[in-house]
Amino acid sequence: MVGLMSRVLVIEDERGILGLIEAALVRSGHCVETAVDGCEGMAAFDRGDFDVVITDCVMPEAAGGDVLRHIRSSRRRPVPVIGMSGTPDLLRREDGFDAVLVKPFPLSRLLVAVSDVCAGDVAEAAA
Repeated sequence: MVGLMSRVLVIEDERGILGLIEAALVRSGHCVETAVDGCEGMAAFDRGDFDVVITDCVMPEAAGGDVLRHIRSSRRRPVPVIGMSGTPDLLRREDGFDAVLVKPFPLSRLLVAVSDVCAGDVAEAAA
């Protein structure tokens, strides 16, 4: 599904940030499921059907790179993954994200990245 009404999985261990991202996506017409850590996020991915996954890179137990590798190794249809971190070097070292967001970022940037990766416009989203 492209554009509005995309099914989005957001994985973020900071509940305040998770709530802001969820609210912005829902307000923009997306269907959102959330997870508060990488292990919960991978389980949600396995049981759900998502158009895009947004994951924090630094989380206890299972980090964003672990989530990315789990999704990429899945036998399911390819799903774009957006990585986000307050440490830009982590995003640069972790190959495979379809787009990256450096915290803090404006919510408008998040919405553009989701729209771009859902439309398959990865070159525009990866900034």
